[in-house]
Amino acid sequence: MFVRLSAAIAALSLLGGAALAQGAKPTDPQIAHIAYTAGVIDVAAGKQAITKASNKDVKAFAEGMVRDHEAVNKQALDLVKKLKVTPEDNDTSKTLSKQAADKLAELGKLKGAEYDKAYIANEIAYHKAVNGALETLLIPSASNAELKSLLQTGLKLFQGHQQHAEHVAAGLK
Repeated sequence: MFVRLSAAIAALSLLGGAALAQGAKPTDPQIAHIAYTAGVIDVAAGKQAITKASNKDVKAFAEGMVRDHEAVNKQALDLVKKLKVTPEDNDTSKTLSKQAADKLAELGKLKGAEYDKAYIANEIAYHKAVNGALETLLIPSASNAELKSLLQTGLKLFQGHQQHAEHVAAGLK
């Protein structure tokens, strides 16, 4: 429980804090980069889980994360090309990437059921944090209607991911 809670708090502070610390809401190019980065992070975690998970439900969940996040990121890339917007790297996306690399390394040291539980706990915390950031910061800050719509669609999908992860976690106990 402590790992899940600390991961959620860390991710929430990263998603909200870095953008808010700048004293201004994030711009659409920054929002696009943050959202894309969040998807890339979950694809990487899913790919690791596909190779390391021992539980079939955990593996199936990871395969779904890779499929869904790659699809949403493709839509995001198509949208920024259409809008002729260049996603802008920023402190939030940089911090997210660094923390994700650290988390992957930490998870990579685990095996079997210990890995399965830690991966799913991290997915629950991560999706809660991303969903919260989408609801409270990224969607309200988006100026472009198409970007806002894509973020809202992503939020619905990611809320489903969180519920799915919670269901898988309940089966691991």
